[in-house]
Amino acid sequence: MPDKILEDVKVLDLSTFVTGGFATLMLANQGAEVVKVERPDAGDDNRHSGPPFVDGESPYFWTVNYGKRSIELNLKADAGLDALYDLVEKADVFVQNYRPGTAERLGVDYETIRDLNDDIVYCAISAFGQTGPYSQRPGYDLLVQGMSGIMSVTGEPDRPPAKVGLPQTDLITGMWAGFGITSALYKRERTGEGEYIDLGMLDATLPWLTKQAGKVFAGETPTRMGTKDPVLAPYQTYETKDGHVNVACLNQKLWRTFTEAIDRPELAEDSRFETNADRVEHMDALETEIEAELTQKTTDEWMEILVEDAGIPAGPVWGVEDALHNEQTEARGVLTEIEEGDREIPVIEHPLNFAHAESGFDSAPPKLGEDNRDVFRELGYSEAEIERLAEEGVFGESE
Repeated sequence: MPDKILEDVKVLDLSTFVTGGFATLMLANQGAEVVKVERPDAGDDNRHSGPPFVDGESPYFWTVNYGKRSIELNLKADAGLDALYDLVEKADVFVQNYRPGTAERLGVDYETIRDLNDDIVYCAISAFGQTGPYSQRPGYDLLVQGMSGIMSVTGEPDRPPAKVGLPQTDLITGMWAGFGITSALYKRERTGEGEYIDLGMLDATLPWLTKQAGKVFAGETPTRMGTKDPVLAPYQTYETKDGHVNVACLNQKLWRTFTEAIDRPELAEDSRFETNADRVEHMDALETEIEAELTQKTTDEWMEILVEDAGIPAGPVWGVEDALHNEQTEARGVLTEIEEGDREIPVIEHPLNFAHAESGFDSAPPKLGEDNRDVFRELGYSEAEIERLAEEGVFGESE
């Protein structure tokens, strides 16, 4: 079997919740060995996110922690900090998402870690970055969605701003972190030099504004438009007889084909809808005309007419269960399962399908501290040294 691309990369992840966790999840999918360093007896707060729980475990935690190992270390004890430092000497990547200043107080700041391992790739994730007037503020996805402008353009025009229904800015930040870390590892291969990455959630989110930022650059103010698009029409969600369908007509040919498919060819000749600019200007009237037709048939019927027969870019609006379980995801092997002892853990595989390298998760999300002893045995600790760490409470009360 071909190797995974990050097969020999060792990652220490001191982060909690999603930003750092999703970044190291991406690295684990590509073969990195990720050791999750957690608070003794409590662990990552995300372990307790819920309900729902399955046999006492959080499925949300699963989705961010496949393929990792877990150790507990009390970093406020000298023995725990020394044990972490031993791990640092053999690591390639160090990830934390403390509020600025916390890493220094704990003794895990970049300068300290670099003194132990000068070619380490160190990624510090925070809400607003390490500098600036907001750097000391706490921050979470909800706050960053609001401050990034995302909420101002999400929802219906006559309703309050809406949060995107998933932790979008957490995941955006995690993906930037994964990209930054792999870029730094590539640089290290060429130069032999390590790297420090200062990543703020707000900074990470702003490049995703694209269309909305473009309107600001043109002197306009983006607004909430529901599912409508600020520069394309028809490009939105429409009600059908039994649900909803998304329609995306990005050029004149598709627009004319669409009007014929819904048996309204005269719409293409209507001066209000002649060009895309016309349709954007008269978007509400366009919606009324189109929805009057689409509500006459079911979503499945329209999928047959629009997609199968006419080749129109259209798709149903599925619930999450249907999104996970359908003939396309089944054919692509997107949803799999890892069996480990008496645990059966559903897995959402990551989408990078390489022709000449393997990827994927090899193990279930770790139980808290399940790798305490194995990780230090592999580091060269004797059984007596490991037992002494346990007796000193470095691993927590469970040991």
